Amino acid sequence: MGLNKILITIGLLFFLVSSTVFTVSETERAIKFRLGEVIKTDFKPGIHFKLPFINNIKKFDSRILTMDSKPERFLTSEKKNVIVDSFVKWKVADVKVFYTAVAGDVAQANIRLDQIIKDAFRSEFSRRNIKQLVSSDRNAIRTALISRSSAVALRLGMEIVDVQVKRIDLPSDVSSSVYRRMEAERERVAREFRSQGKEAAERIKANADKQREIIMANAFRDAEVLRGNGDAAAADTYAKSYGADIEFFSFYRSMSAYKQSFKSAGDMLVVEPDSDFFKYFKKQK
Repeated sequence: MGLNKILITIGLLFFLVSSTVFTVSETERAIKFRLGEVIKTDFKPGIHFKLPFINNIKKFDSRILTMDSKPERFLTSEKKNVIVDSFVKWKVADVKVFYTAVAGDVAQANIRLDQIIKDAFRSEFSRRNIKQLVSSDRNAIRTALISRSSAVALRLGMEIVDVQVKRIDLPSDVSSSVYRRMEAERERVAREFRSQGKEAAERIKANADKQREIIMANAFRDAEVLRGNGDAAAADTYAKSYGADIEFFSFYRSMSAYKQSFKSAGDMLVVEPDSDFFKYFKKQK
């Protein structure tokens, strides 16, 4: 009997402690109720007390949560559909309001938040065309979305930490049309570049031809000058040589003529035997 009393006493003490003591961790927010009425929400991490059967405690995750939205269609300013895939980072800002608005249910909170974000997307995308959405700074869109949705989310006790667009796609029919326009535009630009390149090539070729003609003309002029100077020098040398020894010069010229006339064994020359051409073939008296 003594042991049973001890066990019963220990059980009652355990029940009393568990009924009067609760803990709040650093990743939690807590609400204390008194017969269903919220009486306190600003609990610090640690051990706290409550009255059994009078008070009850409800805890919520205070960490940043992620709501990954399903891809949704939105209209741009040019009335074109785009498919947007996004996600939202949020956390509980006011635990009392959060409990009152969505009963502290994270799934319900995500449903409400999803609608808020979609409204913000719808409003923001209707002010931009497809080109602006694809090429503009995503940070500007993010800032605008957070600004539009934060005030509404706060009325649910939620703080929006971040909104990110993972991907912006075009429906298949719109994509085909856009790609065709892009292809036509790229082709037009390519034709323009090819035309400009051809024009530049013609200019370069014409200038090169002009420079070639100038260089060849100058070279021909210089060559003629050098040739004339050489011929003059040669004539002067020949004249001086001829004046120094006329007989030797005549002999040398004849030998050169014989050499040029009889290069091959079959060469033939028809002249009179007693002509001056064969002067040195004859026996000198």
